[in-house]
Amino acid sequence: MIDENSVRRTEQTYANPDVVAQRERLLSMLAPQPGERVLDIGSGPGCLLEAIAEAVGPTGAAHGVDPSPAMNALAATRTDGMPWVRIDDGDAVALPYPDGVFDAAVSTQVHEYVADLAVALGELRRVLRPGGRALILDTDADSPVWHTTDRELDERVLAAWEEHLVHPRLPRTLRGLLRRAGFRVTEQRVHVMFNSQMTADSYSAGTTARFADGQQGLTEADAETWLADLRARSDEGDYLQSIDRYLFLATVA
Repeated sequence: MIDENSVRRTEQTYANPDVVAQRERLLSMLAPQPGERVLDIGSGPGCLLEAIAEAVGPTGAAHGVDPSPAMNALAATRTDGMPWVRIDDGDAVALPYPDGVFDAAVSTQVHEYVADLAVALGELRRVLRPGGRALILDTDADSPVWHTTDRELDERVLAAWEEHLVHPRLPRTLRGLLRRAGFRVTEQRVHVMFNSQMTADSYSAGTTARFADGQQGLTEADAETWLADLRARSDEGDYLQSIDRYLFLATVA
């Protein structure tokens, strides 16, 4: 359940420089053009949706769809004054749009949480026009790396984090899934989130607590021990964190 505190944390995460850089990478690959109709699946607080709306302009249309009323309210506030933006309740397996209505669609860390990928990718293809393009970004659960002194605890924390994903290694199979759904993959890229310090505005500072969430038998003391070790590594100038996000650009075959 996404509550007000979750919304606030998400908005803060979307504003940090690492996530801004990721959003710029997405926009560069998607390349929305003036007059296009573009869909953001899992639009969240509306940061990417706002940027898409600016790119397509008032002659185009930018649609966001998300299952969270709280996120949709935040996105509506962010895009207020852009009448060519529309935000709808819905999710990836039941997109509330007619067939072939969009020129392009994007999803950021959505499909790794979707149980029925065949249905979700079929829905994605259905709402795109012939030749329309889709851009999907998801994370591989084996990619997060932190430098810690307690390797065993670090492995338990990462295993606990993996439990919240339905498809923790989706990027490895996504190209084939897209092909079977009627897409042709035209470009594949990796975007690395890398921090050499745990600064207040770094991506890793905003996400470390969520990696220690009580799964795998972790206690609050375990989580604090892990976090204290990371803070010590940063204070000593010995910090390293990275995580890989994989981007797949595809067109309707």
